[in-house]
Amino acid sequence: MAAHFLLLALLALASSHAIASDPSQLQDFCVADLKSNVLVNGFVCKDPKLAKAEDFYFSGLDKPRDTGNKLGSNVTHVNVNQFPGLNTLGISLARLDFAPYGVNPPHIHPRGTEILTVLEGTLHVGFVTSNNPNNQLFTKILNKGDVFVFPQGLIHFQFNYGKTNAVAIAILSSQNPGVITIANAVFGANPPISDYVLAKAFQLDKKTVDWLQAQFRMNNNN
Repeated sequence: MAAHFLLLALLALASSHAIASDPSQLQDFCVADLKSNVLVNGFVCKDPKLAKAEDFYFSGLDKPRDTGNKLGSNVTHVNVNQFPGLNTLGISLARLDFAPYGVNPPHIHPRGTEILTVLEGTLHVGFVTSNNPNNQLFTKILNKGDVFVFPQGLIHFQFNYGKTNAVAIAILSSQNPGVITIANAVFGANPPISDYVLAKAFQLDKKTVDWLQAQFRMNNNN
């Protein structure tokens, strides 16, 4: 009986890992049909006979992006929504541009691990573990050529530590890893989270919460 329960537990564990990441491909490729009205977990495949080289091609990552915003940063996403050939392949990437002292604020990718390499400049990066064990911060100063990994689902950030522009490339382990910017989600939710709840959670007075919500509602509507 014990062996039976052990087998069931191992099967459950294996199944949980099998469904916790992007679905595996069952053919050479599955170019996303971004115009299809069929709703599935991901995107349905375009007829492979209609696939073309452009479906597997993306250009423009060599061009600097505008960082003239409040954060001083700009992220160029290259996931299945921009690059249909990535569908079912379990990978995507992004270019990150930073003005001096620009920041990519604390955020999570709910569906992907991120590995980042610095191409130019210096970045202060880090991630925070879950509540158990005790929200530990792992942080590092990265220079050109350095690499850092951010585990899936953990809060992380990047900050341009230098006085010149910085550029990095991030590879993510999902065709569509998603992004949740913590401050935007908490203070800019639509409809808004109760200011009483946020005041209690962050140990702030209600006026401060109302002010923060006004800032992020405005930012999210831009």
